[in-house]
Amino acid sequence: MEPGYLVVCWNDPVNFMDYVTHVFQKVFGWQRQKAEFHMRQVHNDGKSVLVRDSLEKAEFYVHQLQKYTLHATLEREQ
Repeated sequence: MEPGYLVVCWNDPVNFMDYVTHVFQKVFGWQRQKAEFHMRQVHNDGKSVLVRDSLEKAEFYVHQLQKYTLHATLEREQ
């Protein structure tokens, strides 16, 4: 099985919580509740693993999030 790649969003002092929730909904097509869950994880824990996907899709998501000025990175799943 091909290794997974994790899309991680990190907390930052710039973006408001409502904005982060909105971006998660827009990029991933999530319902508000799921988007808020991940936003709270970012806010409270400093980061949240948003999705595990193929390299190509994970890179796409990271670029989308960065376009919205979120601090997102790609990690290879261990």
